[in-house]
Amino acid sequence: MLLETIQSTEDLKKIPIEQLPPLAAEIRARIIEVVSKNGGHLASSLGVVDLTIALHYCLNTPHDKIIWDVGHQAYAHKILTQRNSQFDSLRQYQGLTGFPCKDESIHDPFTTGHSSTAVSLALGLACARDSSLSKEQYFKVAAVIGDGSLSGGLCFEGLNNAGHLKKDLLVVLNTNELSIAPNVGAISTYLNKLISLPVYNRFKDSLENFAKSRLPKGTRLIKIANRFEEGLKGLFIPGMLFEELGFRYFGPFDGHNPALLIQTLKRIINIKGPLLLHVVTKKGKGYLPAENEPVRFHGTGPFEIATGKPVVKTGAQNISTFTQVFSNKIVSLAKDNFKIIAITAAMPEGTGLDKFRVAYPERFFDVGIAEAHAVCFAAGLARHGLRPVIALYSTFLQRAYDQIIEEIALQELPVVFAIDRAGIVGEDGATHQGIFDIAYLRSIPNLIILAPKDGQELEAMLEFAFNCDKPVAIRYPKAGAAEKLQTIPAIKLGEAEMLIEGNDFVLIAIGSMVLPCLEAAELLDKEGLSGTVVNARFVKPLDKKLLHQMGKRYKFIFTAEEGVLDAGFGSAVMEVINKPVIRLGLPTEFICCGKRNTLLADYGLTAELIAGRIKQEIHF
Repeated sequence: MLLETIQSTEDLKKIPIEQLPPLAAEIRARIIEVVSKNGGHLASSLGVVDLTIALHYCLNTPHDKIIWDVGHQAYAHKILTQRNSQFDSLRQYQGLTGFPCKDESIHDPFTTGHSSTAVSLALGLACARDSSLSKEQYFKVAAVIGDGSLSGGLCFEGLNNAGHLKKDLLVVLNTNELSIAPNVGAISTYLNKLISLPVYNRFKDSLENFAKSRLPKGTRLIKIANRFEEGLKGLFIPGMLFEELGFRYFGPFDGHNPALLIQTLKRIINIKGPLLLHVVTKKGKGYLPAENEPVRFHGTGPFEIATGKPVVKTGAQNISTFTQVFSNKIVSLAKDNFKIIAITAAMPEGTGLDKFRVAYPERFFDVGIAEAHAVCFAAGLARHGLRPVIALYSTFLQRAYDQIIEEIALQELPVVFAIDRAGIVGEDGATHQGIFDIAYLRSIPNLIILAPKDGQELEAMLEFAFNCDKPVAIRYPKAGAAEKLQTIPAIKLGEAEMLIEGNDFVLIAIGSMVLPCLEAAELLDKEGLSGTVVNARFVKPLDKKLLHQMGKRYKFIFTAEEGVLDAGFGSAVMEVINKPVIRLGLPTEFICCGKRNTLLADYGLTAELIAGRIKQEIHF
C-alpha cells in the first residue's frame, strides 16, 4: 500500500511519478470508505485527488501555502498532510472537520467553508510575504478555485486586484461543468508546453526588457510583441478573460493526469507574476455512482459502497423535515399566487426549491454562489410588484448582510427570506452553524422575523409572509418538523401563543426550542413544579403586551433559543420587560462538528437539561 508509506508530504515526493495513479486510487478508496460511513462531500473530493497529489508533489508544503476555496474538496489534502490516521473521525464529534481547519494542521493556513474567498486570502499572504516587515523566507502561494467560485463576485474582486498588483501567485482553476472539454487535447498541450518552457519565458522577458529600454514608448513593435502570445493563445484557448485581468493563463489540462500536471507545474511554478493554471476534472472520479449523480454526492449522508444507495437507519421515523415542508408549501402557494418567484444561490436541492424549479421553471432562479446578488435581484423583482422568496442556509445569508439592510429593509420591499439550517447544523462544523442570524437580523428596521415550532406552523408563517407588505424572515432548523396535529391559531403580527399555563415560572421559547420546552415543563409538572410555556413565534416584533404580563406575574422568567445568546432572542425579551431573565441558548463561540442532538445536549438544550436548569435556578 503506497498510502501507508506517506507520513509527510516529503514522503510523497519519493514516490515515482508512474506510481502516482495507483496512489490516487488508494486515496479515492479511503475517501469512499470513510464518507460512506460518516457522510460528507464526496464528488468534489474524488474529482481533485490527482490535482492534490500534483500540488503537494511540486510545492514545498507547508512552507508553501495552498488555499482551497470553500474547502469541501480537501479530503485528499487532509490524507496527504499527516491526517490519514485520523481520517475515520471525519465530521464526527471532536474529530476532523470536513473543511480545512487552522487548528488541525499547519498545512491549513485558514479555516474555510464559504465560497469565492481563496484568491483574496492567497493574495493577502503573497503581499505579506513580499512586505518589508516579513521575516519569513520566500514561499509560494497557490489558490485552488472551481467554476462555482467564479459565480461569486468576491472571486473576481480578488482576481482583479491580483492582476493589478502583479504578485507571484498561482491560481488553479478546476472546472468540471463548463463546456471546455474539447480544448483538452494535443494542440492545447503543445501550446502550453511551448509557452511554459523556460527558454520561451526568457525570450519573452528579454523582448519586453529590450523594448522598454531601447524603443520609444508606444511604438508599434512593442504592441506587436505584447500581442504575439495573446493572439497565439486566443486561437485555441478559453483564457483571454484571465489574461485581460493580468494573469498568465495555462490550460486547460487533463486534471486526472498526474504526470502532465507535475510536468506543467514544474515548468510554470517559478514564472514571476500572477499565473492561472486551468485543469478539467470529473466530479466523483473513480466511483461510478458519484460520477453519474454528482449533485446527490456533492454532500451525502452514509451510503452503501456497492450500490451508492443511502443507508436507512433502523427504526427511523418517516418525519418530514422543515426543508421538505417548505418545499411542498411554496409549490402549493405558487399555484394560486402567480407573483411568487423563488430564488436560491446554487442550492436548489439543499433548500428544497428543486420541486419549485420543476413545477414553475419560468419563475425559478438559481443565481449561483452569489448571495448578495440574490438579495439585490429579489429587490428588483419586488419593486416591480412580484413576490420573491429567497431560500438560503443561515450561514450563507450572512454573505448578504449589507444588501438585506440597504436593498430590502430600507426600501421596505416585501421579500420573504426562507432561512434554512438555522441553529445547530451538525457535521459541517464551525463554518456552517446557523447560530448568528437572530443576532444579526433583529437590529434591522422594517424586518419581521419568525420561527416555527413545527411543520404546520411553518406553513402558516409562509401564508402570513406572502400576505404581508414588509420583508419577512422565517428561520427553521435542519431537523424533522414534528407534527402535533393541533389547531394552529392564525398568525397575527407580533402575537405569541400561550401553550400551557402554570404558577411557578414562565418559559418563553422560540422556534425549534418550543417543543423541548414543552417536554421540559411536562417533566417538571410530574415533580410538582408547574410552569407557563409561551411560543413566541416572533423574534421581531415581540408580543410586548404578553411579555409585560409575564414580567409582572413571574419571578422566574426563562427564555430558550437555538442561537447565540449575545444580542439574541433572550436579550430582546429582557430589553422589553426590563427585568432579570435566565437565558438558555448557545454561547457566542464557533461550534465544532458533531451530530445536532449531541451538540444541543452539550449546550443544555434538551428537554431533560432544560428541566434540570429550571430546577437549579428555582432551587427546587
